[in-house]
Amino acid sequence: MTQHIGGRYFGKTMSKLYHNETGRVVPLLCEELTSFRRARVMLELPATNSNATLFVLARSHGITDNPLYISINGIRQETINSGLDRHYHWYKRTVKARDLVTGKNAVEFWTEGNAMTDWSLALESGSPTSNCFVTDDGGEHWRSERLGYLNVCKGNYCVRIRLQEGEDEPAPKLIWESADHPRVRLLRESIPKMFHHNSDRLEQVRCLASWLAVSWQHSGSDSAPIYTPWDAETIIAWGSKQHGHNNERPISMCVHYAVAFVSACQSLGIPARCAALMGTPNGYDGHFVAEVWLDEYQKWIMVDPNCDAMFFSNGYPLSIDEIRHLGGNLTPYVEWGRGTRYQRTFTHMRDFIRDNLLRGVCFRYKSIWPRTDFLSHPEHSPPGHGSLAYCETDLVWTKPDLDSGFGMFKYFAPPSYFTAPPTRSAYA
Repeated sequence: MTQHIGGRYFGKTMSKLYHNETGRVVPLLCEELTSFRRARVMLELPATNSNATLFVLARSHGITDNPLYISINGIRQETINSGLDRHYHWYKRTVKARDLVTGKNAVEFWTEGNAMTDWSLALESGSPTSNCFVTDDGGEHWRSERLGYLNVCKGNYCVRIRLQEGEDEPAPKLIWESADHPRVRLLRESIPKMFHHNSDRLEQVRCLASWLAVSWQHSGSDSAPIYTPWDAETIIAWGSKQHGHNNERPISMCVHYAVAFVSACQSLGIPARCAALMGTPNGYDGHFVAEVWLDEYQKWIMVDPNCDAMFFSNGYPLSIDEIRHLGGNLTPYVEWGRGTRYQRTFTHMRDFIRDNLLRGVCFRYKSIWPRTDFLSHPEHSPPGHGSLAYCETDLVWTKPDLDSGFGMFKYFAPPSYFTAPPTRSAYA
């Protein structure tokens, strides 16, 4: 019989994340707050006898005298002061159990400024149902439509509460791409024929990574405004031309190299999936790579198609976990592909390789994206991953990460989830 002690089962934290959204945020379509324009989130919660943790995805315009004010059920909470960080970032506050009620809880946000110059609240647009509201007159009248600073969105603000009551859902099963989908067949035809038939699977995936690494220039959200969708052919086309939607320069960064690589692998019958890495919880020192399953080694192998890098020990390719255990100096283990020289022509990539990748910073925490059906089901892909702090609830983290600063997520799995071989459906 499992023993229950102080909100924990023996060896396992018992808690649950309560939220209305899935973190699919478009940074260009969020909510601006003022003294008149306030946001309200209604969260349905069970009875609790323990303090809760509130998570808010918000962005300061910079150092300002106006903090972000928060109230829960009309009770003022600890404010959030601004700082130098101008990206969307997770802020957390402890909420006393006595401030919460059983049923609907109203969480409100505002500032004291009159212009939209202080704080923005992240918004997931397009949700079919919304439990969120905005007011333009300080709270006299509220509406649940035409949200966002341009008054055009319906959706939910990224506000979450974790309680000891309840238990997070189990991690979802991995979903693979549909081999017979027409988009998958067309992608297969667009891949250079020399990569199609290679009896050496390891060499095949290395060639695919090199091909993608030289296909376009890495451009992050600091240098481009428009996010590229998780569509391999569009990623390559927009990236190579350096313009996309609305003729703007597209954001085509590490996540896009990995997504294009995974789709390419799947189209050729190579099981592959995406992995989101993180150096510091809620930080900006992460990376997005791919994993491929090689029958020869009976394990998932890490491939970085952005830097065109893999890591080896005694001639054997390494998994993410094996790389993590090497410590802070990865230089003796890295093997570069032909695309690395091209990536190193850009200063920001040289800096990243030197200061992050080779020091093992981004390998401290890992998660996987449990879907690879980016072409057959694009509606499930996020619209801004990497342009703000990690926020998608789809990400699956390791169980210890829950207590390491990742409480704003809901999927945590044991090692066996990450090391299990793919099902036969992954072999497109």
